[in-house]
Amino acid sequence: MTAHDTPVVAQLRAALGERVDTSSTALEGARADKSGQISPGAPLAVVHAESVADVQTTLRIATTTSTPVVTRGAGTGLAGGANAGPGEIVLSTLRMNRILEIRADDLLAVVEPGIINDDLATALAAQGLWWAPDPASRQISTVGGNIATGAGGLLCAKYGVVRDAVLGVDLVLADGRLVHLGHRSVKGVTGLDLTSLVIGSEGTLGVIVGATLKLRRAIPGTVCTLTATFPTVRAAAVASAAVTSAGIQPAIMELMDATSLAAVHRLLRLPEATPGAAQLTIQTDDPAASGEADQIAAVLRASGGSVTLTHDREEGERLLAVRRSMHAAMASLGNTLIEDVSVPRSALPAMFDEIARIETQHGLTIPTIAHAGDGNLHPNFIFDGDSVPDAIWRAADDLFRAAIRLGGTLTGEHGIGMLKSRWLAEELGQDQWELQRQIVRVFDPAGILNPGKVFVGASHA
Repeated sequence: MTAHDTPVVAQLRAALGERVDTSSTALEGARADKSGQISPGAPLAVVHAESVADVQTTLRIATTTSTPVVTRGAGTGLAGGANAGPGEIVLSTLRMNRILEIRADDLLAVVEPGIINDDLATALAAQGLWWAPDPASRQISTVGGNIATGAGGLLCAKYGVVRDAVLGVDLVLADGRLVHLGHRSVKGVTGLDLTSLVIGSEGTLGVIVGATLKLRRAIPGTVCTLTATFPTVRAAAVASAAVTSAGIQPAIMELMDATSLAAVHRLLRLPEATPGAAQLTIQTDDPAASGEADQIAAVLRASGGSVTLTHDREEGERLLAVRRSMHAAMASLGNTLIEDVSVPRSALPAMFDEIARIETQHGLTIPTIAHAGDGNLHPNFIFDGDSVPDAIWRAADDLFRAAIRLGGTLTGEHGIGMLKSRWLAEELGQDQWELQRQIVRVFDPAGILNPGKVFVGASHA
C-alpha cells in the first residue's frame, strides 16, 4: 500500500471526490513555501476545499483518524508555517476565494480566505473603498494567509496591521465545528477577544473559512513620493528616526541597505547604485500630502540625504517598485532565510549597528531592508542547498538576541512557523509560553492542527 492508498485518503476521496489531489505536482508543491525551507517528504494528499462544508468534512475525518492537518493558502509564507510533510493532510483554501458581501455604509466586507489581496483591492476600489493591509506579496498572497500570520506591509506605520483591520473570523475547529468570532459592529467587547487570538495563530487553533474586514474610504488628495540616498545605512536609519520624532506620519517609509539596493538595481536593470549608498523611499497621502512631503524632504536633507520628490502618482509607484522587488532580487542570489525582527523605532540605528557587527563576526553579508516607519527589519541570509547551514543559524541566533536586547521581538509580521519555534519560549518566558500552549490544547486537544510549528520544544540554548 502506498501513502496515497491509505484508509485516510480513501475516506477523503469517498467524501470529497476529485477535490482530493494526490498528484506529484500538488504534493511536491505543498512541501515548501517562500521561506526557502522544504519538508523531508511529501504529504498524504491535498484537499482543495471549495466550501465550509468541505473543510468541516476534512477535519472530521482527520480527527477520527488522528491525522495531522496543515492549512495552506497561496504558499507565500516566509516562516515555513504551511509546509506539509509525510503523514499529513494539506487543507487548501485557495479555491474559497469569493467576496460574499461589501457594505459601503458599514465600511465592511465579508470574504472567503482564498481571495488574493490585489483582487480584493480591485473590487473595493470600484466602490471607493480599500482594505489597509498592504503586504509586499499582495499580488500573490491571500487574505486568509494574512490573517493566519498576522501580516503587515508597507502601510502599517500609518494604517495598522492586519490585526487592526479585522472585525471577525469564521473558524472551523479541529473536530469540524464552525464558530463565528467577533462582530460586524464598530464596537464589541462581549467576552474574550477570540478574534484577535486567532489572528496570527498560524493554523494552530482552527481553519479560517471567512473573515469580516474593516474597510476605509479611499484617501482623497494627492500622493507624493520621495527617495533619499545616504552614504551609509546607519545614516539612513537615523534620518528615518528624525522623520518620526518630527511628528510627521508618512503612509510609507522604507529603507534599503546598500547590498539590497544594488541587488534590486541589477534585477530590474536599473543604473548601478552608488557603492555603499542606502536609500529611503517615503510616500505621503491625504490632502496634507504635499505639505508633509516638503517637511520630510527638509528633515532628510538636514540629515545628509540627497532627496528626490515627485507628485506624480505613476512615477511614485515606479519608485516603490524598487522596494517591492526585494524578494525577487534576493531569490536571484540563492535560497534565502528572510528574517523579520522588530525593534522600537528609536532603536533602528542601533539594530543596524548590530547587523554590521554580526556580518563581521560571522563572516557574512546580510542584505537588509526595513519598514522604517514602524521599526520592522528584514535581514536576509543567502545560502545554497535545501537546509539552512548551522553557521547561518548561529548568526540568526545572534540577530534574534540582539533584537530582544533592544526591546524588540522575533517577528513583526511573518510569524514563527517552523523557523523560529526554538526561540519562542526565550522571548515569551516559560510561564507565558506554557500558557499559550495550553490555549492551543483547548482549541485542538488532539494536537492535529499544524503540528511541528510554533509551539515546539524548548527555548534555544
